[in-house]
Amino acid sequence: MEQAPCISQIATLLADPKRTAMIWALMDGSAKPSEELAMLAGLSASSANAHLARLAAGGLLRIEARGRKRFFRMAAADVGAAVDALASTTMASVARSASSRPVTALLAPASLRQARICHDHLGGEMAAALYQRMVLAKWIERFEQWLHVTPLGARHLAEHGIFTQALAQHSFSTMACDCSDWSEQQPHLGGALGAGLLQLFMQSRWLKTVNESSAVQVTETGRLEIARMAAV
Repeated sequence: MEQAPCISQIATLLADPKRTAMIWALMDGSAKPSEELAMLAGLSASSANAHLARLAAGGLLRIEARGRKRFFRMAAADVGAAVDALASTTMASVARSASSRPVTALLAPASLRQARICHDHLGGEMAAALYQRMVLAKWIERFEQWLHVTPLGARHLAEHGIFTQALAQHSFSTMACDCSDWSEQQPHLGGALGAGLLQLFMQSRWLKTVNESSAVQVTETGRLEIARMAAV
């Protein structure tokens, strides 16, 4: 057990709802002053500063001095990725539980809801819409619990430079799978195909990363080209 990673240290920092609220407000890659974060979390200035100091000392936030004010932002992209993964797991676990209460989407900045990096693939509204178009266009289909790329889908994907046979040979992950999306009521595409599509979008400069955030900026060309993909 001594060799186990000390994930409990990070878990402890994220366990407090007030600290989580402040980190969540920074998920879009922005830098915010302590006063604004205090207001968002419903804390006094002194309490917010104490929480922010712990988050900064733990390596989750970075402090930027601007005159007499201190601004806080995510320390690195891996912090946002970890919080995003926790949000996705939270939504998926609620859906799997025996509870009959409906799953409600988590509130977040518009840029995160629109498009973001989820693990190694695209998440958000844009990704969920692309998933639904691929299903309707019969590029992908479900067989029992598994998601498959159809021959029709493989042909169309090859036209975009995505070769599913090559992905299957060079990837250790599943070709295609559902990924729970914490901001949507429907899944987006994960697996090797999801990663391949994100790589295509980034290399085509349709998407651009935003600071240390998991959010991505969609260019006008990217918006048009991704919307055309699998359009019925």
